Amino acid sequence: MADKNPLTYADAGVSFEAETEAISRLKKLVRTTYRPEVLSDVGTFGGLFALQRYQEPVLVSSTDSVGTKLKVAFKAGRHDTVGFDIVAHCGNDIVVQGAEPLFFLDYIGINQVVPAVIEEIVTGLTLGCREIGCALIGGEIAELSDIYAVGEYDLVGTIVGAVEKADVITGESIALGDRLIGLASIGLHTNGFTLARRILFDRCNYSVDTYLPELSATVADALLATHKSYVKSVLSLRNVCDVKGIAHITGGGLPANVLRILPEGCVAHIWNGTWEIPPIFPCLQAKGDVEDSEMYRVFNMGIGMVIVVAPDSVDAALRSLKASDESTYLIGEVVAGEKGVHGVPS
Repeated sequence: MADKNPLTYADAGVSFEAETEAISRLKKLVRTTYRPEVLSDVGTFGGLFALQRYQEPVLVSSTDSVGTKLKVAFKAGRHDTVGFDIVAHCGNDIVVQGAEPLFFLDYIGINQVVPAVIEEIVTGLTLGCREIGCALIGGEIAELSDIYAVGEYDLVGTIVGAVEKADVITGESIALGDRLIGLASIGLHTNGFTLARRILFDRCNYSVDTYLPELSATVADALLATHKSYVKSVLSLRNVCDVKGIAHITGGGLPANVLRILPEGCVAHIWNGTWEIPPIFPCLQAKGDVEDSEMYRVFNMGIGMVIVVAPDSVDAALRSLKASDESTYLIGEVVAGEKGVHGVPS
């Protein structure tokens, strides 16, 4: 005989009570990111933002996810860094076109809402937003037990920024003789984790708590190092010199991402060996027996952003970036040839 007990949403795997508690924990955190232009509060159907100060604004937007770096967070039971990661990643993606970040929206799809976990994630999101002066204006928490595995979630973010139309950075003005400045990364950032996990967890059978002497860190600490934000440094740099092009070094590494900003007839000749490669990369290469070309195609290899300036702007650019506490390297120049990136294995 069929069970006649009445069913509830909680029986089906969705708890209104847990979501309500989670949201109540987040309100104060989220409000710490608000700018004067924010006109709405936590819980409205749509976030309201009054665009100000721009004469001819161009809105610049980007959406991305943390990817399989989340798998490391699940293993380690640490959820306070991945929120910062997604804000930094998205912020870097729009600042390369000259945009000031305005507001951010997040999506958390999770097997089961655990208020403490949600609070950790959003703590990272708010830290990231405050770092770049961006308002966390809205988001979604979706409890989807039929989609996500127990103990797992997905984290996706969308950022919107603005830049004056005359100030958009496109790469179109890049010319022969221009120089490439590399900004140091602080690890894998948010790319290459499927390969890194395969090497360290599957091939080497390490746990997140395994201490690696060559890294002076545990596996979890090394892999969960946050994605560096370059937003403030780039916005400051624009005040001192003409920035012709910027590439955020994410999936595809130096070869694929620098290529995206080059005009026809220009080759980015990278002087390999001119920057310090963080130890995480040779560690992964040795333990996974990974070829050089694959390393440069998958990972950032120590360069998180590449900035293109004219030769007579190099000194001013380096001074500005140093004042922003960036570790910088002069890593190449633009030469004539069929559009491409030379000098690194590809």
